Amino acid sequence: MLEDRFLVWRLRRGSREALCTIYQRYREDLLRLAAGLLNDRAVAEDLVHDVFVAFAGAARGFRLSGSLKGYLATCVANRARNANRDRHRQHGVSLDEVGPVATGLPGPDLWIQYTEQFRQVSEALADLPYEQREVVTLHAYGRMTFREIARTQGVSIKTIQSRYRYGLDKLRIRLDREVGP
Repeated sequence: MLEDRFLVWRLRRGSREALCTIYQRYREDLLRLAAGLLNDRAVAEDLVHDVFVAFAGAARGFRLSGSLKGYLATCVANRARNANRDRHRQHGVSLDEVGPVATGLPGPDLWIQYTEQFRQVSEALADLPYEQREVVTLHAYGRMTFREIARTQGVSIKTIQSRYRYGLDKLRIRLDREVGP
């Protein structure tokens, strides 16, 4: 945490190396968080890059009051929430207007990342109510504490713990059903 404060101090003074270090340190965790919330790796990558661009643009006036990783994870979660809301607002199209359907299979460079287990977990996460999915993802992938999540969402820790517990229970039931005896 002290090192993060030093990096932010250097960034505020225009250090590109500080931004690169912050990006390298937190990129993967933030990408996992965004992918878990959006269930779309390409959109997640764009979102994480947007967060870092905005962070770099606001660096001179930025004041770190807590965890840098928590701050960035909150930015990612907020943008993911907005992206999901925007996606739901879009009007559907008829099947006649839809072009060829992509197979959904990853390219060769991503094939290793998309195992059957990852697919099952991603689908199970996507089926959770958004509030539960967000808490599970922030805690598991973003490694945020329940207190940090509660503070960013403006709800009690008990509410966050309940959402987490209910989310895990639903995931466990769904995944046990898929694996079967």
